[in-house]
Amino acid sequence: MPFIISTVNVNGVRAATGKTGKGMLEWLEATEADVICIQETRATDAQTRAALAPALDAGWYLAHAEPGMKGRAGVGILSRREPLAVRTGFGSAEFDGVGRYVEADFDELTVASVYVHTGEADTPLQDEKYRFLNELGAHLTSRTRDFVICGDWNVAHTELDIKNWKGNVKNAGFLPGERAWVDGILAAGYVDVVRDLHPGVPGPYSWWSYRGRAYDNDAGWRIDYHLARGEVASRAKQAIVERADTYALRWSDHAPVTVQYR
Repeated sequence: MPFIISTVNVNGVRAATGKTGKGMLEWLEATEADVICIQETRATDAQTRAALAPALDAGWYLAHAEPGMKGRAGVGILSRREPLAVRTGFGSAEFDGVGRYVEADFDELTVASVYVHTGEADTPLQDEKYRFLNELGAHLTSRTRDFVICGDWNVAHTELDIKNWKGNVKNAGFLPGERAWVDGILAAGYVDVVRDLHPGVPGPYSWWSYRGRAYDNDAGWRIDYHLARGEVASRAKQAIVERADTYALRWSDHAPVTVQYR
């Protein structure tokens, strides 16, 4: 049977679930995903569970790493069956308590949800982002199980992953050091499965600014990745971005990125 994993930055779980008609709860009712990685819950564990109560009552399980600072970060994993084990953080004294990483075991597969800092070029915020990436990279390369890590990486890897790449070469999200970090993870055996299934084409983008007509013009960034390692990487057979039909129907500034594994 196929195994389907989605990832989406919800841009505040209470706001996303509070939208009626075509909000996050309606999407959860319709999705065929088995596991969903979410980022930027921006809520305590209790608040997140209250916002997702209809989905949890319907049978979804939630593993959640709540934010270390009010209104910032927070990541989770929703699954149709209870994980065998859940771990928040990756052994970092600096970052384990800030709500940017959670992983869960499902039989032979581990799925992780990550939210990488936005950063800001030539500031301490960018230094913090690089420290996080370096520690995360060490954790990822130490994994031995089949592994899929999904999330908002806040890094566009190549020129194909950002519409206006020429205007962003000096901006966080498209800096040489960030892109080189992705190169290193791929060299260590991880596969960017969405790019693998959409080779040589712009996008498919997964984030668009709320400002201007970025969404209508598809002037976006591809920053929401599935990186897979082990046998599972070769089993990815379809990848789609679940882009809303119109700007008005969006419930986040990101769209879910969904991959079906054989």
